[in-house]
Amino acid sequence: MSGPPQRPRIGIVGSAGAYGRWLRAFFESRMGLSVVGHDPADPASASEEALLEQADVLLFSAPIRCTPALIERYTRLSAGREAGRLWLDITSVKAAPVSAMLGSQAEVAGLHPMTAPPKSPTLKGRVLVVCEARLQLWRPWLETLLVALEAECVRATPERHDRAMALVQAMVHATHLAQAGVLREQAAAVGDLAGLLSLRSASFEMDAAIAARILSLNPAIYEDIQFGNPHAPEALRALSAQLSRLATLVGQGDDAARAGFRAEFLDANREQLGEPALAAGNYTYERLGYLLADLADARSLGIHLPEDRPGSLRALLHVFERHGVNIASLHSSRTPAGELHFRLGFSPGTPAGQLEDAVAELARTGIGRMLPG
Repeated sequence: MSGPPQRPRIGIVGSAGAYGRWLRAFFESRMGLSVVGHDPADPASASEEALLEQADVLLFSAPIRCTPALIERYTRLSAGREAGRLWLDITSVKAAPVSAMLGSQAEVAGLHPMTAPPKSPTLKGRVLVVCEARLQLWRPWLETLLVALEAECVRATPERHDRAMALVQAMVHATHLAQAGVLREQAAAVGDLAGLLSLRSASFEMDAAIAARILSLNPAIYEDIQFGNPHAPEALRALSAQLSRLATLVGQGDDAARAGFRAEFLDANREQLGEPALAAGNYTYERLGYLLADLADARSLGIHLPEDRPGSLRALLHVFERHGVNIASLHSSRTPAGELHFRLGFSPGTPAGQLEDAVAELARTGIGRMLPG
């Protein structure tokens, strides 16, 4: 092959998984490419041989624990046919999959989208870690793919990626799972999570939301993030040591312990993070706090815009303006099906009659559809 085809055919190993389905939709609808997929969970999917014969770009979207061995299997089956083609993977651990792909004759890059399959058609607003391993002829096409994904692309070596993920993913997930475990153990004394949320701080609400998110998704993913990253045990031992030291100081309880707490956990950490990071983190926290406050406001409406096009939001807002209703907050989101939803909050004292008239006009004109709740 003198160079990649202008419209390469994409093969996805693991096409029946959540990310495999999202990627298939992305390649077909966003890039206009033909996709062939194989997945043992989908008996109607193409065979492994079909992928190796037809795919110019082969993308592995499989569980972490299975990916290296799966890549090695495809290398054996391909038997050199992959030369001049591009192999990619999207697992949360990079060193082992990238090393396995380098055992083939294909050009190689490892990708890690730092998000579950999004509701939006691209990765806009999300981070995508890119581990370039062996790229030559396919580099321009890969750059085209990254532009189309609209992600914030960050380059890293597989080793640096895995060490970072031991902190960014394994440590963070472990912290929230441990918090959930403490809440479970303390429930008999203090009540369940719903009762505690009535006494919530913004920090507790955010932590509870993250724990709920982790516990709501595929448990195999979170298990593999802990057990599949060779650097995770070191990070978890360090986390345990920090918590043990904190518990010791608090249990000691005297002035010396308080001074140690301030020096080790406040002063030293503040200095290490640095003023720019502290300022940015505080700003992010405040924005999240305002968002939570807006979402808790009883004076709000959820609205679906049937026409997802330029100008549709302006038409929606003009309806409230005509009826003298002042909008205090506005947030948007997309459903898994891609529907555009808005949540509007209104100023205190908004007359119920004016709001009802605006809602009636939205329903009559078809500009917006009210959502339950």
